[in-house]
Amino acid sequence: MAQQTINIGSSANDGTGESIRSAFDKSNDNFTELYAGSGVADNSVTHDKLENRYTVLSALGSGTSFALDFSAATTFTATASGAATFTFSNAVQGQVIDLILTGNFAITFSETGSTFNKVGSTDYDGSTNNLIQIVCTDGTSGAKIYHYSVGAYTSDTTP
Repeated sequence: MAQQTINIGSSANDGTGESIRSAFDKSNDNFTELYAGSGVADNSVTHDKLENRYTVLSALGSGTSFALDFSAATTFTATASGAATFTFSNAVQGQVIDLILTGNFAITFSETGSTFNKVGSTDYDGSTNNLIQIVCTDGTSGAKIYHYSVGAYTSDTTP
């Protein structure tokens, strides 16, 4: 069923709107569909209902300047072809992204007014594959705080 809109008339009490009974009948129908069809009543959240920031892989390609738009994806892949800068945008507090990065060049994170804190002692190693996990721990506009950790990885089916 499509949403049923209630005719409220041209102006208050002009008699051109729907009757109270008809208006509440439409209201009941709209709420019945909302609760039955979308999962609101059982609190179910499916993968399809989540924003791109929680579900999408973004292949950024090769280069030296990359935009990490946190609203666009949850996982980013990139290859640095020279000293590379990753400019952050649209992060929200608590959001975690993964950056899968290759390229034997220096990398820099950037966002005006933001602070970047490395967790652990592992540095980026451009001679291998790297997974950099980044979490926004304070989403205050103009003063965001990020924490990140770096790990080299190889393909291995025997954990």
